[in-house]
Amino acid sequence: MRFANILTLSVKELRSLARDPIMIALIVYAFSFAIYTAAEVIPETLNKAPIAIVDEDRSALSMRIGAAFYPPYFTPPIFTTLAEMDSLMDKGLITFALDIPPNFQRDVLGGDQPTIQLNVDATRMSQAFSGGGYVETIAMGEVTAFLQRYRATTIPPIELALRTRFNATLKRSWFGAVVEVINQITMLSMVLTGAALIREREHGTIEHLLVMPVTPFEIMASKVLAMGFVVLVASAASLIVIIQGLLAMPIQGSIALFLVGAVFNLFATTSLGIFLATTARSMPQFALLFILVALPLEMLSGGVTPSESMPWLVRDIMLATPTTHFILLAQNILFRGSGFSVIWPQLVALSVIGMGLFGIALSRFRKTISEMQ
Repeated sequence: MRFANILTLSVKELRSLARDPIMIALIVYAFSFAIYTAAEVIPETLNKAPIAIVDEDRSALSMRIGAAFYPPYFTPPIFTTLAEMDSLMDKGLITFALDIPPNFQRDVLGGDQPTIQLNVDATRMSQAFSGGGYVETIAMGEVTAFLQRYRATTIPPIELALRTRFNATLKRSWFGAVVEVINQITMLSMVLTGAALIREREHGTIEHLLVMPVTPFEIMASKVLAMGFVVLVASAASLIVIIQGLLAMPIQGSIALFLVGAVFNLFATTSLGIFLATTARSMPQFALLFILVALPLEMLSGGVTPSESMPWLVRDIMLATPTTHFILLAQNILFRGSGFSVIWPQLVALSVIGMGLFGIALSRFRKTISEMQ
């Protein structure tokens, strides 16, 4: 093995990538618009939820409750009938439907406990999950203020001193943006290396490499090095320009240390991309394999849902994947400002997993080349 051969082949890979406008556009999109969209698409709180109200009481209290729902949490309520309420919800035009029964005010003043029915369209999960609590709080607040003739302030028996660390303003966009950067690093590294190998096979240039004085290790290492370098540069630019610049998210730790961890992760994921490319015979097959591998890596690695919330079997299996350790490493550095003394176990795990995946991919690559000769 000669390092000069790896560098020469790496330059060849970079030139091939530069002549592929589709891949260039994919890289730019993945580390710019996709990051910004992932950060801004998640609402911080309930926002402009459509609600309809069936007022069967037509009293001062029922009208007071209806007037309490206003932007930005809700759109101006639609006052409708029972029959129209079901039709509106079936068509997906409203998320909440509040039915105030007849004689509601009379029962409240009489000391009874009347029931208000709230229908929720649970297919709109982001609004339905938190919106029910908003509706209950608003309705209870208006009924209490109506009975007391003033808005009382409840003095709790204890005072909770809340200290929010690492994300003082509780912005979901910060979390979503960083997780998306992590996902793009993993996804693009697999796609670029796999596509580079399949492109060699489809264009017939892999046969040219086989007659040159280079080894399969050098061919594979050049693809890992070149595509990993491209993803590393793109992720660094995304952190500085998109995360810190456009989204104004403060990075707590060292970006350089994060990039070091990204190198270890790229070593594993690019090797996985080579393995998938040697298993597939064409780009459509590679795309199908990529979906089967990428979705579990993205959904079960702790980026979307904490690992502690998953079944123990899934949690233990995912410890064998590089993304689980990389997400923990990235969150420790970028969110908590951790140093090497904290993230070294993840670096060790990524090194072991990377060497294992590289060895498996190299063995498969050599077998594929021998079948072509």
